[in-house]
Amino acid sequence: MTPNANGSATTSTPKRPARPRVRQATWILPKTGQRVKRQVTLGASPGFGFPNRDGTVDEQAPLLGLRKVRQNPSDAPRALLEVARRLSRSAWDFARSEPGRGVLKCSIAYFLGSLATFVPAIAAMLGQQDGKHMVATITVYFHPARSQGSMFEAMILAALAFAYAAFLGFTSMGVSILFGRVFDLVALGHAVVLIVFVGGGLGFVGWIKQRLGHPLVNISCSLTSLAIITVITKEGAVQAAMFSDDKISQVLKMIVMGVIATTAVSFLIYPVSARVDLRENLIAFTDSLSEVLSVTTQSFLVGSDDELKTPQYRAAMDKYKSLLASMEKNLTEAKYEHFVAGREREYWLEAKLVTCMQRLSQNIGGLRNAATTQFQILAQPGMGLAAAGHQGTATAAEIQAPNKRPLIFTSIDEESETGESESASGPALRSSASSILTPGDVFSEFILYLGPSIKSLAYTLKIILDDLPFSAGPEYQITLNPKYRSSLEEAVKLYNHSREDALSKVYDYNKVNQERSVEVEADFEEIAASCGVFSYALQDFAVEMKSYLYVLDGLKLEIEERPKGRTWDWLKVWRRKRKAETDFEPLNPLDEEADEPRTAPSPWHRPIDSTDTQRLSRTAALRYRIWKALAVFRRDDTKFAIKVGAGAALYALPSFLSSTRPVYQNFRGEWGLLSYMLVCSMTIGASNTTGYARFFGTCLGAVCAIVSWELSGENPYALASFGWIMSLWTAYVIVALGKGPMGRFIMLTYNLSALYAYSVSVKDLDDDKDEGGISPIISEIAFHRVVAVLSGCLWGLIITRLIWPISARQKLKDGLSLLWLRMGLIWKRPPLECRLHGKTSDAYMDLAEESHLHRFLSQLEKLKDSAASEVGLRGPFPEKAYGRLLGGTAGMLDAFHLMNVMMLKESRVSRGEAAILASSTNERRQLSLRISHLFQVMASSIKLEYPLTDALPSIDHTRDRLLAKVFGFRKGDKAAVIASDKDFALLYTYALVTGQLGKAMKEIGSEMDSLFGSFDEDRLKLQ
Repeated sequence: MTPNANGSATTSTPKRPARPRVRQATWILPKTGQRVKRQVTLGASPGFGFPNRDGTVDEQAPLLGLRKVRQNPSDAPRALLEVARRLSRSAWDFARSEPGRGVLKCSIAYFLGSLATFVPAIAAMLGQQDGKHMVATITVYFHPARSQGSMFEAMILAALAFAYAAFLGFTSMGVSILFGRVFDLVALGHAVVLIVFVGGGLGFVGWIKQRLGHPLVNISCSLTSLAIITVITKEGAVQAAMFSDDKISQVLKMIVMGVIATTAVSFLIYPVSARVDLRENLIAFTDSLSEVLSVTTQSFLVGSDDELKTPQYRAAMDKYKSLLASMEKNLTEAKYEHFVAGREREYWLEAKLVTCMQRLSQNIGGLRNAATTQFQILAQPGMGLAAAGHQGTATAAEIQAPNKRPLIFTSIDEESETGESESASGPALRSSASSILTPGDVFSEFILYLGPSIKSLAYTLKIILDDLPFSAGPEYQITLNPKYRSSLEEAVKLYNHSREDALSKVYDYNKVNQERSVEVEADFEEIAASCGVFSYALQDFAVEMKSYLYVLDGLKLEIEERPKGRTWDWLKVWRRKRKAETDFEPLNPLDEEADEPRTAPSPWHRPIDSTDTQRLSRTAALRYRIWKALAVFRRDDTKFAIKVGAGAALYALPSFLSSTRPVYQNFRGEWGLLSYMLVCSMTIGASNTTGYARFFGTCLGAVCAIVSWELSGENPYALASFGWIMSLWTAYVIVALGKGPMGRFIMLTYNLSALYAYSVSVKDLDDDKDEGGISPIISEIAFHRVVAVLSGCLWGLIITRLIWPISARQKLKDGLSLLWLRMGLIWKRPPLECRLHGKTSDAYMDLAEESHLHRFLSQLEKLKDSAASEVGLRGPFPEKAYGRLLGGTAGMLDAFHLMNVMMLKESRVSRGEAAILASSTNERRQLSLRISHLFQVMASSIKLEYPLTDALPSIDHTRDRLLAKVFGFRKGDKAAVIASDKDFALLYTYALVTGQLGKAMKEIGSEMDSLFGSFDEDRLKLQ
């Protein structure tokens, strides 16, 4: 306690360590190219969910938060009125939003489609047959709450679906006539139709649905299945061996009417353009990219990840990732709009623009990886103690609390950039190199020299991103300042000069000849690696921004002047190459070879039959070739198509037998067969999910149909009004809630019951006396539909479980095992060996293989969702645990990508880089083989459901030896002669990637211990 001026005692507080002072930042003003010396501040903007930049808070924000106040009972009416106001305000806001407008459009389209049933003039155009409700059903399936590009795609798919159904219908009639009228073999003709056209045709539909996995493709498969089933099994022309085009022509008319109705509503009422949505995505993504870049850079500079752990930042990252996925979706839909309008070149330029945005996001990932590595090293509790043990100069406070030393980076003060200040600080810093305490001091030195340059370049990039790429709608003009490119080039030059100077001084800081342990030397070198990788990642971000500006300049020229006019070269299907892609110069002259195909095989690819078959006998070799040729039938998708076709043929068999055909017709077997096609999925879990949604939606739709019919009293106006109300809330389920199958099933059953009953009541089709004839019994109609749907769902579940059952749980485990095995095989050959020996970088992993790995991982994500719906006696599926396993695998694939990008950046190896790689060959080989071994052990563990053994080798010590080897190379005289800081970039990336892989493997190992930690005695029995 010390007395103050008033004589009162005050508490003395320990002094905070002095914060490093750096020179004032010099940055380039992008709009003018002028050099400016002033203080710049990074970090999140106030609207990003973080505190204001000046550290203040909103004056209107409550200090203690909101508290619930106990209300007086007499205020209850006022409270109810307030709740009603809020609800009405929320409803009005939703009605004005894009999903609300989509719901309204869906209801209008359905109302127009239902007119084909209620308006006699329109109904007469479809003939005296049932099924007119299909027009309304088509408006539900191909709903108008989509962009114009998606509507164009829907029209194309609807046309293909009808063409395929018509082909099968006419061909099956021809085969039936051939066998029935010419050869007098009716039964044989029916068998051929069942096996080839029902089984084979619907099996192919199931294969297409599973293979493509696109929502619109799934809807088109449902439509073509309905048309095929109706023509072949219900109409009766195939069974009677006669030709009839009545049903096929009616289906064509209904498809045309439904598509016209939904397209008109989509284009005329609140039209949505994928091109506009794409530009909105680009605006939002560049803003989000700017904020993420600022927060990540600022966190790296202060040496703390506090801001990166906040819920606001995580929510912003989730939005950032969702925008990236939305851009890809809108780009695909915008393709159709551009092609129809003759703007092919504009589409290809926008595709290049999205590719640039994806590369920028990958560079952001590199920045985050480097920053994460730095945070982990600085947070290690024993670093200060380990280093101080060799010096004897650490204070007691530093030894007691070494983990608090990074607090010196919580703020960076800037002083004016004068020669006096610089000269004064230089000797002091160089003299302080003899008293190194922790690797954190290396980072402090790095920030001291390069901190202003990092902030300056990041701030310049932030200003450019905030101003790009388009102005506000509806014009969305490209706001590209012609000074941006030159300003960015000048900023990169300043940054490169400062970075080389800073890295050289930091590396000199490590050259002090002191005795250190291998672990401490590894920590020092890892800090240098994280700093180097971060600086290079920021440079790569700036270089990619130049490519982005180049593409944006070309897009601006194409939009404003369109030098080659409008083209429709996509209609020239006989041309093998797309002219729109090859007519203009490369978008980035530095990347002319970036898109060339890479055909070098992976190192572990080895042809089998070229050598092994020579050792076999002639008979054995023939058997092996046959086995190889039949490999397609061992694939899961082929098995799925075969069993779907077999189940469809068996279900449709009663429609071809005279004794069971009346029952099939009475209980509407065609809808049961359609339900079977909708329920059948690749895995048991996916079939369970679809079957539940199908049955629940059918029951709910049947109840709503009965209520609507009874309340309307067969009045068409009342029925049309009830139908519009039904379409309104089911459209909310489909569009707003995203539960498309549930909403479609409800409306399909409603149409099959209510609209069908009205058609019967007005004598628009043949009387069905079993359901009341011209006085329809709605309960009996709905009951028949429910029975048909239930039978189809049960049949689908039976087929899925009995014929080649595929469990999503087992397929997920096998898929993870296969993925880890392939990742281990990639690392079986040291990644940098091919570069050292002058081989192509594809010997490590080419871009196509990387894309396959990411796609396979996305398939495993879907399997995880399906596995949660599977019921097992062993207990519920541990969805969260497998989600963490997949998340760790995704992180390792991101590390693979970072390594791949660095290897593909430059194909030539400099003299210094070759010397560095040669000096660390043994350590790198051991590290790569150990990583490959761990991948294989993980793959075996999850395959056998066996916990990892405690005797597994760790990669930490091997990696420390590699970093210590690099540390020793830098201290030698040879490094100063032939190696520059740029030569260490690839090896530093390698060290960073291996560190991330080791950390992820530890987390996955502990997760698998929790999953398979207890031994199952049954699995260990020798039987």
